[in-house]
Amino acid sequence: MFKKYNKYPTKAEQLKAVRDDGIDILYIHNPSEAAQIEAVSRRGDAIKFIHNPSEELQLEAIKRNGNVIQYIKNPSEEVKLKAVKQRGEAIQYIHNPSEAVQLAAVKQDGWALQYIHNPSEKVQLEAVKQDGTAIQYIHNPSEKVQVAAVEQDGWAIGYVKNPSKEMKLTAIKQNGFSIKYIRNLSKEMKLAAVKENGCAIQYINNPSEEIQLAAVKTSGYAISYINNPSEKVKLAAVRQNGWTIQYINDPSEKVQLAAVREDGNAIQYINDPSEKIQLEAVKQDKCAIEYIHEPCEQVIRYLIENHSNDLEAMQALYGKADFNTLPDDLKLLLEVS
Repeated sequence: MFKKYNKYPTKAEQLKAVRDDGIDILYIHNPSEAAQIEAVSRRGDAIKFIHNPSEELQLEAIKRNGNVIQYIKNPSEEVKLKAVKQRGEAIQYIHNPSEAVQLAAVKQDGWALQYIHNPSEKVQLEAVKQDGTAIQYIHNPSEKVQVAAVEQDGWAIGYVKNPSKEMKLTAIKQNGFSIKYIRNLSKEMKLAAVKENGCAIQYINNPSEEIQLAAVKTSGYAISYINNPSEKVKLAAVRQNGWTIQYINDPSEKVQLAAVREDGNAIQYINDPSEKIQLEAVKQDKCAIEYIHEPCEQVIRYLIENHSNDLEAMQALYGKADFNTLPDDLKLLLEVS
């Protein structure tokens, strides 16, 4: 900290002090202009310790933090605009902001709308275009504003009273999860939701198989939200993402095969995989051997014949296979490789 005992520091000493901590300008009597600029460039809030700061100094102070406008008396329109463009919420410290300042604030942060008294529709529209959920701060928004809000963020539908069918669909297509806030869902809405995000199915009560299929085709992980899925749904899920087999109880061999054909590493979620499953897994990805505890002879032969030059695969194989039980031709292949 700058020593306040030094009443008459040189310009060089002033600069050194405020470079260490801009707030130290508090201890400098009649600081130079250079020291003032250096102080506020380091810490914008240092301006509160500067008597009658110039507009140039004010602009420098709000470069990094628009909220320091709260320490500036009677800021100019230019300073106000610079402040809200840097941080929209700074408008809360501006008395009677012009519409230009209001627009600049909500363009930077839609939620700055909460600090604006009686905003015009133009300002409302700019706010929800920046963040649709800013509609929560608008009393009786027009349909035009509502539509703009849900187009920007489907979650905004949660703040709209009695939305029309068209508005609901607009929200759902933007964000499938928005069905959480929508009542009386039609089949069209449900399908639109899971096609936008398969996991939105978690908000649909007793979804039909058609809805389930649409969901898992969008995201295999949607199956984790489906009770007692049919074989058809299980197959669709693992074909979209093999790893989703981890959410399926006692998958059939058909489902297991589909899973490892999509991603061989999905075998890690299969208990006691058959020789057929093991072989399909390493054919899809040789590194799947990492997850096979007791590789069968077919798998060993396949890896030796096709990937003997792959150090990673061979190391994994050597750590798992009992080579004493291998037939002589495989032992010979190993020696050669």
